[in-house]
Amino acid sequence: MNIDEKLAKVCEGFCIDGTYIGHELIQVGNVNKTYRVKVMLPEGREKSFLVQNLNTYVFKHPVQVMDNIDKVTEHIRAKHPGQLALHFHHTKDRKTYIESGDDFWRMTNFIPSVTYNVVENLNIVRNAGRAFGSFQVDLSDFDSQALFETIPNFHNTVKRFEALEATVAADPCGKVEEVRGELDYLFSVKEQACRLTRLWEEGKLPLRVTHNDTKINNVLFDAKGDEALVVVDLDTVMPGLVGHDFGDAIRFAGNFVEEDSPEYAKVGVNMDVFRAFTEGFLEKTAGALTQIELETLALSSFVLTVELAVRFLDDYIQGSPYFKTNYPEHNLVRTRNQIALAKDMQKKLPQMEQIVKDCVDAVL
Repeated sequence: MNIDEKLAKVCEGFCIDGTYIGHELIQVGNVNKTYRVKVMLPEGREKSFLVQNLNTYVFKHPVQVMDNIDKVTEHIRAKHPGQLALHFHHTKDRKTYIESGDDFWRMTNFIPSVTYNVVENLNIVRNAGRAFGSFQVDLSDFDSQALFETIPNFHNTVKRFEALEATVAADPCGKVEEVRGELDYLFSVKEQACRLTRLWEEGKLPLRVTHNDTKINNVLFDAKGDEALVVVDLDTVMPGLVGHDFGDAIRFAGNFVEEDSPEYAKVGVNMDVFRAFTEGFLEKTAGALTQIELETLALSSFVLTVELAVRFLDDYIQGSPYFKTNYPEHNLVRTRNQIALAKDMQKKLPQMEQIVKDCVDAVL
């Protein structure tokens, strides 16, 4: 069966009332295969849908992933009747997926839009903050324990350090001596980096529904303006801390250079970007967060940056089996980049904390 035959079957399985016309392969994303599928509706109007073939090597429990996504997207849609929202289509038996041999299919509405990997327009950054903030608020009354933890301990910084310690002890590729400087720094900030996890363990930070991949390119924007339309890429939605989403967004968008740039002297947190995203995020969430969540929001940026440096270095020492790399030292470059960013965040943490406070005061 060729791809057109497969996609036509998928449309039929998701009860699409129309005739399959053809498809276009979407050349974005490194995990799943995505197609824009065109259908001719009975009234003679053409309509597009997004169809994805989920990578079940990466997502070992795809049914659980889709169960999480279905619960979350339907909860959000119910709060905004008649408004644009991400919607996954269902089969006759109310499943949001179709399994066919080695294929695991899902279908969503197609939303005409643009995305951004690098952003200089601070209004786009601010609106991304609003989008991720709205995502948090819409799900603030959703029981996070109703979701599967599809990647256990994903942002458990304590566990990430323990994994690094085990890898260092094993030194499978003989790389440990080469990275002593990086290891010394990371272990010197271990207690500060593990603070969010410790506060959660002590019951001082609540578990919420978190996105866990809050890169700005996971927000769809209006192609004719700066308006954020919808948050996408919900494969990692599961229970977590609000700081995980805020911190990772700042880590990704706030760096002056990309996370694998070897120009370490240029690495640093752009405070204009930090302020813009914080303004947008807290405009939506300030009233819903606890005092300790607000007090640790700036710190979360440092925490997530250190955590990713730990993961990159762990992978490098093991020979890079996890993260996709373009050359042998790629993960080491990423590690050094994130360490440089973490060091800059340490210096600017008081300023970042003041910005958070100012943004909270402006809203409450």
